[in-house]
Amino acid sequence: MTKSISRTIGRLVLGAFLVFAGLSHLFWARETFAAQVPEWVPLSTDFVVLASGVVEIVLGLALLFWTARAPLVGWVVAAFFVAVFPGNISQFVTHTDAFGLDSDTARGIRLLFQPLLIVWALWCTGAWAQWRASRQERNRRQ
Repeated sequence: MTKSISRTIGRLVLGAFLVFAGLSHLFWARETFAAQVPEWVPLSTDFVVLASGVVEIVLGLALLFWTARAPLVGWVVAAFFVAVFPGNISQFVTHTDAFGLDSDTARGIRLLFQPLLIVWALWCTGAWAQWRASRQERNRRQ
């Protein structure tokens, strides 16, 4: 499989995943996602769950359909994964059960997957490759 095909499949799978996750925020898993909102967030927990769900849907649709700006979308999706990481940390630190994560080991393993999501977003959109190419070009001109 060529890089282009594997990246496209990766982008489509990640986009579908985000749309599904966003819809679950809005409809069938609101309570579960509420368990991830840290107590220190100064907004209504329900608002955070709903807003993050809408953002996930928009980002997922952008991954699926806004291919002309895929690298930009990749950076935004990666930034989103960074932004929600404190919720995952909070779930671990407060020992909150959600998503079937009912032990510190399970919650800890989940923390390890967040960086993989960031890398996935940057890889499948070509964002990382574009950044590296621009750095190499800049170095050649110097």
